[in-house]
Amino acid sequence: MNKTSIINEIDEMLTTYCDGCFVKQTIRKEQGKTAAHRFCISQCTVGSQLQFLGQELNKNGND
Repeated sequence: MNKTSIINEIDEMLTTYCDGCFVKQTIRKEQGKTAAHRFCISQCTVGSQLQFLGQELNKNGND
């Protein structure tokens, strides 16, 4: 994958799945911003995929 396609995929995933995410909004309201962010990073499957794409982007940046 090249950088542009990775960035486009990240943008598409954020727009499709993360904008207006009910789970994130609920956790943020009940437990705070940090807890919601922690959920996205450690438990959300979309967050895991975004982390993977970010790692791929870093690999491409070092080539």
